[in-house]
Amino acid sequence: MEIRPLHRDDLAAAVALNNASIPAVSEADIAKMQALVAESRLSLVAEERGEVLGFCINFGPGAQYGSVNYRWFCERYDDFVYLDRIAVAETARNRGIGTALYAAVEQHIAGAPWLLCEVNLRPRNDGSLRFHHRIGFVEVGQQETDYGILVSMLAKDLRDQS
Repeated sequence: MEIRPLHRDDLAAAVALNNASIPAVSEADIAKMQALVAESRLSLVAEERGEVLGFCINFGPGAQYGSVNYRWFCERYDDFVYLDRIAVAETARNRGIGTALYAAVEQHIAGAPWLLCEVNLRPRNDGSLRFHHRIGFVEVGQQETDYGILVSMLAKDLRDQS
């Protein structure tokens, strides 16, 4: 498996993976996905034998991104990377792809003090909550979104990692 930057040719696969993961992520079409990637600090894919099996999109501070969850973090953190969305093909889950994507993000953002994300509490995403806690995330708050989803706001402190 290779982790590499997300390219224009990957957009259709990323949209398909994204939309197969609703409600863990919000719906996207090609135009929205292209806009997210263009504004992102870092967008990656996990690819195996030419097939995109997963992807993630990350934003730094100051992005022109209207997500209520991103804004929540912007109000509380000055320097961070926000992992907005990650999706892994259902047929490729439990193979370490999510862990590999997160590790690649951490490698690419060396020097950023915080990696931030949110996970749904309603509807509850227990698998994602377990995963994030296992790799070092802690809850720093909760937010009821304007679209009716309750989320756990998660942070991973990267300052003392060697």
